[in-house]
Parts: sequence; structure tokens; C-alpha cells
Amino acid sequence: MKTDLPPRTPRSPREPKDLLTEQIISCAIEVHRILGPGLLESIYEEALCHEFRIREIAFERQKDIDVIYKGKVIKGQRLDLVVEQQVIVEIKATRTLNEIYSAQTLSYLKSTNLKRALLINFGASKLVSGVKRISL
Repeated sequence: MKTDLPPRTPRSPREPKDLLTEQIISCAIEVHRILGPGLLESIYEEALCHEFRIREIAFERQKDIDVIYKGKVIKGQRLDLVVEQQVIVEIKATRTLNEIYSAQTLSYLKSTNLKRALLINFGASKLVSGVKRISL
């Protein structure tokens, strides 16, 4: 049987398959396949949310979070998406991912006490090269 998909690299026994992040990436690939690069982040966010609804994946959009500094709550951070109350999804639409985006996403994880995040750059010509997994 012939397939157009590249061969998958096998996972080590210590690296369990994360089904939820794989579902999220699958949704993002579908959005990117249809829309391609070059649009605004807000358009990709809306399309990704629509894909989540189609696939019945629960999410929260533009979720406000607080940062605690020496016992004081500081408001002002907003997450693009939180999927199934488990995974933060940060959406970008740039030519390349800057390291500041990774640092920003990592700070979101620390602020929410969540353990997994996906930084997805819809500006990449191939989405597979625009996905970065971040975890604590």
C-alpha cells in the first residue's frame, strides 16, 4: 500500500504517546492545509476553534490568567486557547518562531500550573516545522 505520509519516527518506551496534543496538531494541520500561511493569527484561531467544535474537543478561548508576584495578583495575561483544561495552545503567524514566544508560553504554563503547551506557527510553509511542544 502506497502512502504520501512520511515515515514516523518511533517513540522511545519512556516517551508515551500524547493523544490530546496529537489531536490538537491534527486539527492545526487541517486548518493549515486548507488556509495555508499568510493570514492573521485571529483567523487561524477562529478556524482552529471551528475544527475543535467539529471534532468535539473542549476548549476555552482567550482565557485570562493572573500572575502572582510576591503574593499580589497581577492581571494582564491572556491565553489563546486551553484545550480540555490540559493543554495551552499559543498561536502565531510569523515567518519564524522567535525564542521569546517559547519563553512566553513557558511562563503561561508556570502561571496556570498546567504541564503541556503547544506553540503553533501557522506562518510556516509546512506546519510540521511550525509546531513546538513545551512542557514543565
